[in-house]
Amino acid sequence: MKIAVTGANGHVGVNLCDALINNGHFVRALSHKKDNGLKHIKAEIVTGDLLNKDSIRNFIDGSDIVFHLAAKISIRGDADGSVRKINVEGTKNILELSRESRVQRFIHFSSIHAFHHGPNDELLDENTPLVGEDAFSYDRSKADGEKIVNEAVKDGFNAVILSPTAIIGPMDYEPSLMGKALLQLYHNQIPSLVPGGYNWVDVRDVVNAAISAIDRGRTGEKYLLGGHYHNLREVASIIYKQTGKKIVQIVSPFWLAKVGLPFITAYSMLTKVDPLYTAESLKILEKSNKKISNLKARSELDFNPRPLEETIRDIFQWFKETGTIN
Repeated sequence: MKIAVTGANGHVGVNLCDALINNGHFVRALSHKKDNGLKHIKAEIVTGDLLNKDSIRNFIDGSDIVFHLAAKISIRGDADGSVRKINVEGTKNILELSRESRVQRFIHFSSIHAFHHGPNDELLDENTPLVGEDAFSYDRSKADGEKIVNEAVKDGFNAVILSPTAIIGPMDYEPSLMGKALLQLYHNQIPSLVPGGYNWVDVRDVVNAAISAIDRGRTGEKYLLGGHYHNLREVASIIYKQTGKKIVQIVSPFWLAKVGLPFITAYSMLTKVDPLYTAESLKILEKSNKKISNLKARSELDFNPRPLEETIRDIFQWFKETGTIN
């Protein structure tokens, strides 16, 4: 089967391309840069721009399946408008070209951020409403991208939506935003933790569910790919247990972290390390839902998220093998 993957140079993209090739598929990978993790993958690499339809038309032609992963993640707003352009206009472009080329199935990667989280102790599943206009820029862009896909489905297009939570795991070459966060914890580049947490999922489990969606996903359906909720202190403790590296365990209240945001920003500028704590990320950690349901994906896509301990063990082993850490 001929499969086209956008955002192939990202963490999920590299893992997905590798798995698809190992399963015997021909993979055409769309990348916005040349020097990345794709050099380790035996895919046909195409350089193109989602915002320029002519540059990606040939990328789509002849494909049976399209995986749309390309997106711009931001925890610091959208000052230049690029988040919305890539996540909404880019989705519209790749979707239109896929329809023109009559691909058999379009698998769209959305995000848990597209959902309205509400009280963090109430069940969040596929029926939970999408965020509104008062949400962060990234969250709105992913919700609006979903809406474009849903409209195409209503018009007879064969599409499936996948909504993963915070993805971590091996083969994180760039590394990703989540990979950077784990490395900052490992290197003690964060002065203190905050009480909040997140739902973490292994990239390999996400990829397995995505491949399953080719044949088993139902047209027009959305699947939540959530793993396990852990607060930051628990994550730091798991890193310590798996690596032996002492990790900061001090937990500061959210109000203190918010007061310290200007100093965190200044520190990140001096050290040239992207800050883990921003106004957006602190709110995400504080409000993140603790009861994200993955029952639908378990039932229909054979989704089976492994324990976080296993994922952290494997990612830090991979970081060591690739020289990312000593």
